[in-house]
Amino acid sequence: MNAAEASRRVRERALDLGFTTVGIAAVGPSPRRDFLRSWIGEGRHGEMAYMARDPERRSDPRRVLPGARSAVCVTLDYLPIAAAGSAGPGLTAHVSTYARGRDYHDVMGPPLRDLLEFLRAETGGSVDGRAYVDTGPILERELAAAAGLGWVGKNTQLLHERGSWFFLGEILVDVELVPDPPVADRCGSCTACLDACPTGALLEGYLLDARRCISYLNIELKGAIPPSQRADLGEHLYGCDICQEVCPWNRRAVPAGRPEFTPRAELRSLTLAELLALDPQAYARSFRGSPMKRARRRGLLRNAAVVLANQGSRDAAAALRRSLRVEPEPLVRSHAAWGLGRLGGQAARAELERSRREDPDEAVREEAEAALER
Repeated sequence: MNAAEASRRVRERALDLGFTTVGIAAVGPSPRRDFLRSWIGEGRHGEMAYMARDPERRSDPRRVLPGARSAVCVTLDYLPIAAAGSAGPGLTAHVSTYARGRDYHDVMGPPLRDLLEFLRAETGGSVDGRAYVDTGPILERELAAAAGLGWVGKNTQLLHERGSWFFLGEILVDVELVPDPPVADRCGSCTACLDACPTGALLEGYLLDARRCISYLNIELKGAIPPSQRADLGEHLYGCDICQEVCPWNRRAVPAGRPEFTPRAELRSLTLAELLALDPQAYARSFRGSPMKRARRRGLLRNAAVVLANQGSRDAAAALRRSLRVEPEPLVRSHAAWGLGRLGGQAARAELERSRREDPDEAVREEAEAALER
């Protein structure tokens, strides 16, 4: 089978498997490899050590799959019917739209591997390939842009005329396929995403400082959120969609209508106070199969403590006091202490005084003292 016929067949099969769009790119060194090195050198990746691990390999798919010649890139739309605002009537906090349903790795992985097997069968089984869904050391947005699936916008996400509410997946293969032409950048003079970013993470068009990004702070950062940035989280429990929500191209977005991405029942029923009280077993049951597992229990409850304090709701103080008193994880207790200092009140002061004297963890005692001083 020649390259043109194989390319046609793999495109058809990708759509049959349920992917929204498909494109093909030739692989080679990324034209943005110097930018990646500079971005890492300036520390803009924060504590995401995996980003700094062997950037030369990340910049050239041929170092990931020796002999790679083509990348088959796919998208899968995920926008549910109701996307904006809080996760649900119970969990009155913002959860990024992509994270409200099933884990997209589990949804996209099997059909992407099926697509690779199809290509192997079509070419006699001799194809060497690797399938990735946001997991491999490759610059997936750049590959998808090279495959004509959109352009990397000023918010640093892949954009298309139908919006940006989609996941990306890739297959690297060692056969030559016919590449698709790239599409032109259509951000123009628009600065909606830059103007709307509440933390100034988008320093200028096409440049993100992850250390300021809300999604970095409440997902990727595994330790304590810097005190100066906790109020910046606002009501963002997990992730942040602001730069997508304000993008004019997303006015054209159509809900995907896929049941896998319907918000989970737990997000419709759990309150923030109940989330903060989940023990490890209850957490595991509630978030099994959810992409929110990436933050782990300690990270998600840390975020819940901050959001509760930022909201200042009626049950926030009681939930934070309980967490500071009985929560086994010091990271969560330390953020509960900060939250009580933000809320104030006699009961909060009494609990902070107790924590400053009795908590076995030094970091928690220091947070309690700082909260009392405020």
